[in-house]
Amino acid sequence: MPTYDERLRDLEEQLRRDDPGFAEAMSGGTPRTPREYRRRNAWVWLAIGLAALGIGIAVGHGLLIAAGLVVSGAAAHLFDPQRGRLHGRDIPSAR
Repeated sequence: MPTYDERLRDLEEQLRRDDPGFAEAMSGGTPRTPREYRRRNAWVWLAIGLAALGIGIAVGHGLLIAAGLVVSGAAAHLFDPQRGRLHGRDIPSAR
């Protein structure tokens, strides 16, 4: 049976494999948000989609409106904290 220290070492190595930037920040004493809660790309794609939608409405171009709606919808999907479950990863709920 593994000792407490061995289990901690295994957990630390798994964390380094899963998110090396987060593990490095924790060891340095300046924690950063885990990967599954970083939403920078989602905000960028949402802004691009809404801008395309707005321009498409202003110009009256149907294809640009449709593209804006699709990009905005795909970006909204990136905000889902449970999206990792679909790929077999267990991501805890963000409450």
